[in-house]
Amino acid sequence: MFSGVSGLINRGHKLKGTVVLMRKNVLDVNSVTSVGGIVGQGLDILGSTVDNLTAFLGRSVSLQLISATKPDANGKGKLGKATFLEGIITSLPTLGAGQSAFKIHFEWDDEMGIPGAFYIKNFMQTEFYLVSLTLEDIPNHGSLHFLCNSWIYNAKHFKNDRIFFVNQIYLPSETPAPLVKYREEELVNMRGDGTGERKEWDRIYDYDVYNDLGDPDKGENNARPILGGSDTLPYPRRGRTGRRPTRKDPKSESRSSDIYLPRDEAFGHLKSSDFLTYGLKSVSQNFLPALQSAFDLNFTPNEFDSFEEVHGLYSGGIKLPTDVLSKISPLPVLKEIFRTDGEQTLKFPPPKVVQDSKSAWMTDEEFAREMICGVNPNLIRLLQDFPPQSKLDSQVYGDHTSQITKENLEPNLEGLTVDEAIQSKRLFLLDHHDSIMPYLRRINATSSKAYATRTILFLKKDRTLKPLAIELSLPHPGGDKSGVVSQVFLPADEGVESSVWLLAKSYVIVNDSSYHQLVSHWLNTHAVVEPFVIATNRHLSVVHPIYKLLHPHYRDTMNINALARGDLVNHGGIIEKTFVWGRYSMEMSAVIYKDWVFTDQALPADLIKRGIATEDPECPHGLRLFIEDYPYAVDGLEIWDAIKTWVHEYVFLYYKSDDTLKEDPELQAWWKELVEVGHGDKKNEPWWPKMQTREELVEACSIVIWTASALHAAVNFGQYPYGGLILNRPTLSRRFMPEEGSAEYEELKKSPQKALLKTITPKFQTLVDLSVIEILSRHASDEVYLGERDNPNWTSDTRALEAFKRFGKKLSEIEKKLSQRNNDEKLRNRYGPVMMPYTLLFPSSDEGLTFRGIPNSISI
Repeated sequence: MFSGVSGLINRGHKLKGTVVLMRKNVLDVNSVTSVGGIVGQGLDILGSTVDNLTAFLGRSVSLQLISATKPDANGKGKLGKATFLEGIITSLPTLGAGQSAFKIHFEWDDEMGIPGAFYIKNFMQTEFYLVSLTLEDIPNHGSLHFLCNSWIYNAKHFKNDRIFFVNQIYLPSETPAPLVKYREEELVNMRGDGTGERKEWDRIYDYDVYNDLGDPDKGENNARPILGGSDTLPYPRRGRTGRRPTRKDPKSESRSSDIYLPRDEAFGHLKSSDFLTYGLKSVSQNFLPALQSAFDLNFTPNEFDSFEEVHGLYSGGIKLPTDVLSKISPLPVLKEIFRTDGEQTLKFPPPKVVQDSKSAWMTDEEFAREMICGVNPNLIRLLQDFPPQSKLDSQVYGDHTSQITKENLEPNLEGLTVDEAIQSKRLFLLDHHDSIMPYLRRINATSSKAYATRTILFLKKDRTLKPLAIELSLPHPGGDKSGVVSQVFLPADEGVESSVWLLAKSYVIVNDSSYHQLVSHWLNTHAVVEPFVIATNRHLSVVHPIYKLLHPHYRDTMNINALARGDLVNHGGIIEKTFVWGRYSMEMSAVIYKDWVFTDQALPADLIKRGIATEDPECPHGLRLFIEDYPYAVDGLEIWDAIKTWVHEYVFLYYKSDDTLKEDPELQAWWKELVEVGHGDKKNEPWWPKMQTREELVEACSIVIWTASALHAAVNFGQYPYGGLILNRPTLSRRFMPEEGSAEYEELKKSPQKALLKTITPKFQTLVDLSVIEILSRHASDEVYLGERDNPNWTSDTRALEAFKRFGKKLSEIEKKLSQRNNDEKLRNRYGPVMMPYTLLFPSSDEGLTFRGIPNSISI
């Protein structure tokens, strides 16, 4: 677009520009982690000078245009004269919340050609957030937009000047010659040299293993194994911080309350979830200690006495001592979470699962339904062999073949035999056996008491699922090689048998809750995407088409992950405190990562692998589902196809042939490093795409976008709507199934509610669970959803903009179709006994706890 432009700009012509920025005191929430951080710093974060917009005037901030069409003697684009911000624009309709605009004029003439980039220098002591630069009225050209969205620190912190490029899209081979070296130099700057401790103002992306989860200097009990870099505990890589090693283990990195992030990965936008996310730190560092001290003083029993007392969390709340309440109430990050209403009580909003009925969660139909439309809807699989087998090494663990018999199942198969039900693809399995069994002996040596579980379900004629049998297994007392000791439990509607059955279902859900949080939610979305974020920033220029495609789906991911390593998944963190896997949580997720296959993350491939679907060109999306009324799969395939169609259109705009893709050095370097370093423990797997065709690129990018948007939405935003009732989604089990004749069994007969409550998550951990999952289940006030961009000028390519508009229109049509499905009473799985229409894959949402909406990225 920059060819043939000589003479367009007259000699001595001044280019008029508008710079949009945000002051640190408006934006920066990284310090908002405590009462002192919020109240003590407040608007004094910048100091009185920079707090005034006039501080940006004078010679505080300079910009220097770079030509995209006129090279200097070294072949690089000519540099214009450094220019400073001139004046504040008080009225600009396009300004967002907290943004300020400034006028600027550049001396520029026809010998300089057309600008394609600019340098910026900040001479103030405090950073600011640069949103954009717009150049106006370029003769015969119109406006040029430079989207920046970056923190600008004092220039002395950088060896190279900060550079930003116009919102054009170029393959490396198509980059205007005067910009080529600038493009290459910026990528070198982003990669760094792999040494030293990273500083706050750095923008360097590099890799490291998960060696910062423990704190061995505080004792062996606080140490945790390193994840990544080994065949035993492989793991995706995280962002490198370069902190010093611990004293006791030179391979482990020391912990800090501040974890380095490339600065632009830190929140740089106004949104309520900034505060809600930092609420995670407040829960960990402020709320937990205050609450723990109150429980230590026995202000309330640690056990719920009845189901009604659990429901009281949403009505009367739990009374707190004044000193505890006073420690919680001043925290602005928690005020929206903890509704005290001026009383000495801690209240929570009623979760959707009990808004229509307080008891529907107890039904077998709802227990089964949540396996296909709850928070963990992608684990159930077709039962193809009977009895179920284990993949554990029999030389190490002995025989783990299921003890469930055909006689257990056939009375409830609507007249079919087990073999006939398998042949007609009507038996399904929720398997939490192999994942927990190798660690079960160690888990049960703690205060937790858990089982490895298998659940077999039957697809009834009305297309709902019915649980037929639950198998609870423990390691054999004679040692691992002796196999297991298993019990099989069958459905019951009355008497103590019904209480036993409800308890058996609870053990299953306890396992499912840990698997969901550590694998479906953390590992398979948060952790596996982070290497893509790093590799993309290291090897794809901001003007590369694939950078433009994927970057919106990375927003906040590294930041959230760093917060998680600090307070959620670390030693003694919230996950270890409140989920049954305890201190083995992350280690177990690493063992499960051994089976992770990138190409299977595509929804159609996942459904086929689990036996849930088979290819059929006559069916919608080319797949025939064996559970026709499978809300996650049915809605997900609509979203998957829309994503893939958009990605296909976009990729084929820029790569005219497979050879063009093969010859793209940035793309090939990106993929090579992603495979060999980012997911380096799996670099030798044969299933990795070779990245030699456009179709391979389309599939890979579709998987990344699906994982970061729709998959994450499906497993994240239902956490409080379903799990806000701890009875429905318990996270801990503390007692084994009572044996007949024991005191515990008599208690189960006489007080079944009390017996169950003594077994599952107790009161303290429940309050922690609910506090955290309410934060995680909320949408931000300025969330950017799938099919949206936060700036309409993300590219100047009208072809890409039109394709993106079609994508957004398709998603709107899908949302209407999903609403219609939820109104079809024949589709019982879409609302179930709890009357919760399945909306987790509706693309749009309002702010707050909505049980719907697909943000572009793993934003929380």
